[in-house]
Amino acid sequence: MFSLLIKKRINISNLDKKSVKKVSDFLNNFGHTESIVELSDTARSAEEAASALRVEVGAIVKSLFFLIHDDTQEIPVITLISGDKRCNTDTIIKVLDIQGVVKRPDAKIVKEITGYSIGGVSPVALPPDIRMIIDSSLRRFDRIWSAAGHTHCVFSATFSELKKMTGSIESDLIT
Repeated sequence: MFSLLIKKRINISNLDKKSVKKVSDFLNNFGHTESIVELSDTARSAEEAASALRVEVGAIVKSLFFLIHDDTQEIPVITLISGDKRCNTDTIIKVLDIQGVVKRPDAKIVKEITGYSIGGVSPVALPPDIRMIIDSSLRRFDRIWSAAGHTHCVFSATFSELKKMTGSIESDLIT
């Protein structure tokens, strides 16, 4: 009982979470100089993140996870979409030049494959077999903000930096 009370009083930073450290290590190894920012409010949605950061909703990167099902396999894909846009899922297979049906998996599958929970899916430090597409409309902003492995943690980058870090295919067709 006493140890339970102590744990409740100790406020551990989200920056110390394993998923956030994984993102931090990736950014450091990549030579990215921007620090991860811990927000006092949640950033589960683009609107919440934009409000907490006092930036335009469009400057928030939504990391949306999909599985493309064909007759023989499931292909994991993440689209990096501007916070003020909607992903046009019909164009994902066209952009990737593959066949199949695009589906949104449940939260358990997202966590299993990416290592991140929905609302904190980072576009970096992902398994190498996940294909990525980045929304060209994110170029409108000098800095864009992405989840850093937790719903209260984000990092900023330029469009070019994020595209390079993720190895994403750039497209104006997915929004």
